[in-house]
Amino acid sequence: MIREVREDDYRQLMELYCQLHEKSVPDFKDDTKALWSRLVNDKDYHLIVAEEDGRIVSTCTCIVVPNMTHGPRPYAFVENVVTDSKYRGRGLATACLNKAREIAVANNCYRLILMTGSKLDSTLDFYRRAGYNDNDKTAFIQWLE
Repeated sequence: MIREVREDDYRQLMELYCQLHEKSVPDFKDDTKALWSRLVNDKDYHLIVAEEDGRIVSTCTCIVVPNMTHGPRPYAFVENVVTDSKYRGRGLATACLNKAREIAVANNCYRLILMTGSKLDSTLDFYRRAGYNDNDKTAFIQWLE
């Protein structure tokens, strides 16, 4: 099942993020709890998950960004794509990315942007097969920490 997260999905999603780059699940209190509530309830912030047997096993985030150019029309970013290592190769991340595309289209976005830090050919080929290209733009990142 592909769906957006619910308020009670915090722990499962954060455990999955530990396979992406997090080291541990932050305690669900104070600022973390407030941020979670803010994100889950933000109409432009979409935490998409694939669920199997009641467990979140794949995810991506789709953020719709209001924009004054192109009509004006918004654009969308995809971030934090990860699938549990035991569930990879089954089309779950592709299904999450397809849901992100549906959200972008429904919001009249003129483009969908995805960046990856991976240099693995298998990962880059996966994103190409999902409809993304690495020819049109050049991405630059300035780390602030």
